[in-house]
Amino acid sequence: MKQSILRAAVGLSVAAALSFAASAAQAAEKPKPEDLKKHETQPGERYEPSLDVLEGAEAPGAKPGVPTLTQEEFDRANRIYFERCAGCHGVLRKGATGKALTTDLTKELGFEYLQAFINYGSPAGMPNWGTSGDLTEQDVDLMARYLLNEPPQPPEFGLAEMKETWEVLIPVDKRPKKQMNKLDLDNLFSVTLRDTGEVALIDGHSKKIVEILTTGYAVHISRMSASGRYLFTVGRDAKLNLIDLWMDPPATVARIKIGMEARSVETSKMKGWEDKYAIAGSYWPPQYVIMDGATLEPIKVVSTRGMTYDTQEFHPEPRVASIVASHYNPEFIVNIKETGHILMVNYEDIQNLKVTAIEAERFLHDGGFDSTGRYFLVAANARDKVAVVDTKEDKLVALIETGIKPHPGRGANFVHPKFGPVWATSHLGDETIALIGTDPEKHKEHAWKVVQSLEGQGGGSLFIKTHPESKNLYVDTPLNPEPELASSVAVFDIDNLDKGYEVLPIGEWSGITEGVRRVVQGEYNKDGSEIWFSVWNAKDQESAIVVVDDKTRKPKHVIRDKRLVTPTGKFNVYNTRNDVY
Repeated sequence: MKQSILRAAVGLSVAAALSFAASAAQAAEKPKPEDLKKHETQPGERYEPSLDVLEGAEAPGAKPGVPTLTQEEFDRANRIYFERCAGCHGVLRKGATGKALTTDLTKELGFEYLQAFINYGSPAGMPNWGTSGDLTEQDVDLMARYLLNEPPQPPEFGLAEMKETWEVLIPVDKRPKKQMNKLDLDNLFSVTLRDTGEVALIDGHSKKIVEILTTGYAVHISRMSASGRYLFTVGRDAKLNLIDLWMDPPATVARIKIGMEARSVETSKMKGWEDKYAIAGSYWPPQYVIMDGATLEPIKVVSTRGMTYDTQEFHPEPRVASIVASHYNPEFIVNIKETGHILMVNYEDIQNLKVTAIEAERFLHDGGFDSTGRYFLVAANARDKVAVVDTKEDKLVALIETGIKPHPGRGANFVHPKFGPVWATSHLGDETIALIGTDPEKHKEHAWKVVQSLEGQGGGSLFIKTHPESKNLYVDTPLNPEPELASSVAVFDIDNLDKGYEVLPIGEWSGITEGVRRVVQGEYNKDGSEIWFSVWNAKDQESAIVVVDDKTRKPKHVIRDKRLVTPTGKFNVYNTRNDVY
């Protein structure tokens, strides 16, 4: 679909569908049947957060024009909201990627309007929770009424609460002194099994599942310690696992819960500090915690509440988005979504913590390093920009407009035949792929500019990928409303980008005939000869992983196993540890 259509869809559907509004007493006109019909093909599955239910929160009292909920209804609505909605709209409903859902807004359009759009969704991002079957008719009705009530205040979660959840299952002195299994750890993949709250460890050579480990719900990322021994996972329910890959079989040796919802975890990588510390950031409460790298013992909890960088207004819910470890300083790079600050957290002296706050752009999300590891590029997706930080000098280098809602994952680094080294991002909101020049020394005239914009299959992209040994650039589109686009990927020839893309029908190659077969997140093996794609279906449908030969662009192997339930993110140990992307 064309960018103009998508831009219009984003402006219309997100503003209308997500800026819900309503009370039964002040109901606006019900959406027309022909408008609702447009949403019937909108796919229902999306990346969804998971949060603890606010057990014990009291249902609001009856107010004029506001539907009354029983305690049982209120508890269920809380659960649904925190599992399905909070990731985009915020725990306090103040909005971020999705629009705000505060009651001053939800009393503008009316109960029927709320109910209809929860049911049918919109083409540019709002899932069709009702028609997809994710929510029953009764639940859709409940959520429309819930949004007319004031949001509950979630509980805080400090050091004492964290320590109550902290467990060291195998003490450090009881762990092996050397690798006890025969796995090629550098070519091991950690694969998120989203809806079962597990990760599958898959051998990159045999393509066999080595072990399935219980983790938090819907693990967002897996990260590797600098030594390559420990694997860290963080679930959307803010549960962290520390997995020892030296054990036979690999096993969880420590775990902790750091809040109610989280997205990020990282470990110290600076020379002399390898494996010493870990850090995790939460969406709620808005804070980050520095932990012991070998045990996950929480040491320091730091709130991120504060002023937005631009308007200097207090924000009660500045969530921690991505975190990466600097290769140039003993620092963690912590991206604060709502306030637009990039925090350079120096871990040399935890008790006397030094933090450099870089003013970047609001709604920071995910990103990665350039090919040298010096410059960090992060998407401010709701502002359609990418911020660039010099991690050696700890300063902002550039803010670059790229397209509608950039969503790079870690991004993709390669050498452009004309413009030299570039870093690429695809977009949620349009079909473009932006190539940004990253060499301020030998290609100064192209540095920190969009040097080329490619046209891909369509919007709804989550990840873009290449490898230093590859000549291919892969772009997924799992959130595109067109099933054919959601189940395939576009691949460009890096040496001939103007040629356009080839479509790889990954979903078809999987052999699965049911479901939408969303194809998400290509991940290379260690040597760059293969790229793995998840074929992601609903929990009660079959999913798979398709392995593609990078040189021929042909299917090489399909991993089909009944234990592969909703596979999404995949993380190769070597590439993740060394920031190869």
